[in-house]
Amino acid sequence: MTPAELRALPPGTRVVVRYRLHGDSHGATDALGDLIAVGPVSCTVATRRGEVVIAIADIVAAKTVPPAPERRPR
Repeated sequence: MTPAELRALPPGTRVVVRYRLHGDSHGATDALGDLIAVGPVSCTVATRRGEVVIAIADIVAAKTVPPAPERRPR
């Protein structure tokens, strides 16, 4: 998905965004959650661990994903 396609998604869409890491690791990681906002230089994804702000230039890939499955009662 291109940045333009990501910007076209409505807030609340469940997405996974792969993005580059900087610093010592130089790898990539994923943010899985609800798309909060997409601006000209960054996007924000609400994950289980909190909101992740990702620079558009660091995005390697992105796609929509189905809703999370309901948790089973214990």
